[in-house]
Amino acid sequence: MTDAHLTKDQFFERLGAIGDEMTAAYGKDFAMGALVLAARFIAEKKPDGDNAQSVIYTGDKHGGLRL
Repeated sequence: MTDAHLTKDQFFERLGAIGDEMTAAYGKDFAMGALVLAARFIAEKKPDGDNAQSVIYTGDKHGGLRL
């Protein structure tokens, strides 16, 4: 692993910050639901490479799930 890669602790810090932001903006239920949906997406992701369509809304118009 190189210095360019984030450590696991850094990922947990980022997840915590995102969770805090979502909770502050929309409440605890929204934050938990969004994180569960993200976990479900990761668990169900098929190894189709770049052809796999994300269910996570990113702002573009590809038909993903809008949170």
